[in-house]
Amino acid sequence: MAQTRGKTPTVVGIDTGGTFTDFLLVDGGGLRVHKVPSTPGDPSRAILQGLEEVGIGGKDAAVVFVHGSTVATNALLERKGATTALVTTEGVEDLLEIGRQARPRLYDLTQQLPEPLVPRRLRFGARERIGADGSVLTPLTRDQARRIAERVAASGAQAVAVSLLFSFLDPAHEVLLEEELSRLDPTPFLSVSSRVLPQYREYERTSTVAVNAYVGPLMSSYLGRLEEALGGQPKVVPKGKATASRLRVMQSSGGSISARAASAQPVRTILSGPAGGVVGAFTLASEAGCTDIITLDMGGTSTDVALCPGRIQETASASVGGVPVSVPMIDIHTVGAGGGSIARVDAGGALVVGPESSGADPGPACYGRSEDATVTDANLLLGRMDAGHFLGGRMGLKPERARAALGRIASAIGGVSPEEAAAGVVRVVNAAMERALRAISLERGFDPRRFTLVAFGGAGPQHACELAQELHIPRVLVPAFPGALSAYGVAIADVVKDYLRTVLLAPEALTPEALAGAFSDMEEQGRREIEGEGVAPSRVQLRRLLDMRYVGQSFELTVDCPRITGSNRVVRETVRRFHQAHQRRFGYSDESQPVEVVNVRLKAVGRVKAPGGGRQGAEDGRGEMRDAGPVDTRDVVFDGTRHIAAFYLRRALRAGQQVPGPAVLLQEDATTVVPPDWVARVDGWGNLVLEGRKG
Repeated sequence: MAQTRGKTPTVVGIDTGGTFTDFLLVDGGGLRVHKVPSTPGDPSRAILQGLEEVGIGGKDAAVVFVHGSTVATNALLERKGATTALVTTEGVEDLLEIGRQARPRLYDLTQQLPEPLVPRRLRFGARERIGADGSVLTPLTRDQARRIAERVAASGAQAVAVSLLFSFLDPAHEVLLEEELSRLDPTPFLSVSSRVLPQYREYERTSTVAVNAYVGPLMSSYLGRLEEALGGQPKVVPKGKATASRLRVMQSSGGSISARAASAQPVRTILSGPAGGVVGAFTLASEAGCTDIITLDMGGTSTDVALCPGRIQETASASVGGVPVSVPMIDIHTVGAGGGSIARVDAGGALVVGPESSGADPGPACYGRSEDATVTDANLLLGRMDAGHFLGGRMGLKPERARAALGRIASAIGGVSPEEAAAGVVRVVNAAMERALRAISLERGFDPRRFTLVAFGGAGPQHACELAQELHIPRVLVPAFPGALSAYGVAIADVVKDYLRTVLLAPEALTPEALAGAFSDMEEQGRREIEGEGVAPSRVQLRRLLDMRYVGQSFELTVDCPRITGSNRVVRETVRRFHQAHQRRFGYSDESQPVEVVNVRLKAVGRVKAPGGGRQGAEDGRGEMRDAGPVDTRDVVFDGTRHIAAFYLRRALRAGQQVPGPAVLLQEDATTVVPPDWVARVDGWGNLVLEGRKG
């Protein structure tokens, strides 16, 4: 176990997945990992159970909890959010339905597009209009706003999204509607665009605000119950003394915010858990000297992949469950391929794996509660797992049930054995993950041979070497606690708040004074709100960004805005960075063309002191150590061929020890598979570095 120096408060990172809920405790004594089965009906039950098992009292004032939540994600994907109304400018009530006329499959006339989150009967038009220059063309009176509120109340809506045309230039009409809607009894959950996303492009803005309203009641109720169970809010402290919120929530952008802030804007937590995995992977890989990485997070339900070319990449234009969401989030690609993905034979006789998952309940067949053949069952039948060592022996698996389930798949295919069916399941799920890895690397112009594949999640290290081999990735890194890496990333994440304002600065208006004025109010707000999250003023950092484009373009690129004062150098440097970004992204740039600024963005960061992984082995003062030997040898199937593989306990391996394949490395939170012609080495930070043997 990695050790940390000094006395620090306990931080508990909690990542709720579809199959397991992971805990990583960071305190002065080091890092501790724990896993319990998730409780999809009420995720807080698994959280409280896990905390009890590790001896952490929810009401212990010395503990801070940081949570990667899937509540908002699942509500959106499963369409189980609140009954939501939309108030918009009269005449554009059908905006969410019209969208941008984009279709996933251009020539498929029978495709079914997702239904809008807000049905037609719950869309209300307000007789008002702000012009494109910010002038009031049709004023909204208080009587009109009150009548809109009365109609919303009569509709029975639990949440209301308010998004008026050009409200990012003048929010007065939205403020008036917010005042009248907040007087309703009961008061619905309110999501107002000038607070959530004050930017132009009315479709994406309205969609994002509608998502925020749709998941808001469920998320705020869940976080309220959880926060109460964990001891509530911290007590008020004297001015100048910072205190961390008792419960923070991971955002899709890779930073955390208080539960109160997350309850108000839950749309920012849509990719909460996967973001924690990327943060944790990049932190540990960078510490080990690998800054160009591809992350492979294979859990029980899905696999999330991200490419980090020396930095974590963000996007502000994503689609979740077929719905546009335009808040900052780590650029993550997800496929329905996890350990619990269900295998079946379709009507044409083809083997299909996923996207349906057995989840935590009933789980794979080998858990003993279902008949579903899954990827986990296939790995168990192929010998790549130890039935008695699952979760460190706390949860025994049933190989006979896995064999029976895969036997049914084999019978449906015809002429194959259960082991051959299992090998087919692994090949199919690997193909799905390989396509995802190609999509974020080769299809974006990145050569995977430059990168290290960082594998984590409960199932990621079982499949990583085979995927790396297909893509010619030279190296795989498996962190010391791969099954809880997302919880680690959640625990160490900085406190982050993102702000945006549409300014539409034409080339002639792009001056140092205009930029300084655009950032001034946001920086004051950002510093104030980050300090309000319990961050000491000395640990607050502000990062300026600009969304820029050539005049006439319909899309923007985001670049850093340098802090240079006293001359036009800031403008010249900003424009130069835009040309460079355009060259990298599209392969060309034109410095003769004028450039304009569309949006200004501010990222306010409260730095959290993250624990280092710490070197282990000979450097830790324990003296000379022998290489640990295998605890067992048995048959394991690779590429349809049986091999005698050595099984090791990973915790017994020392720094510098090499383990040649074929081998299987066992630990409580994951299993690492080392194929033939590969070798695993333990580095000084406790990571496994796996490389193919030459020749």
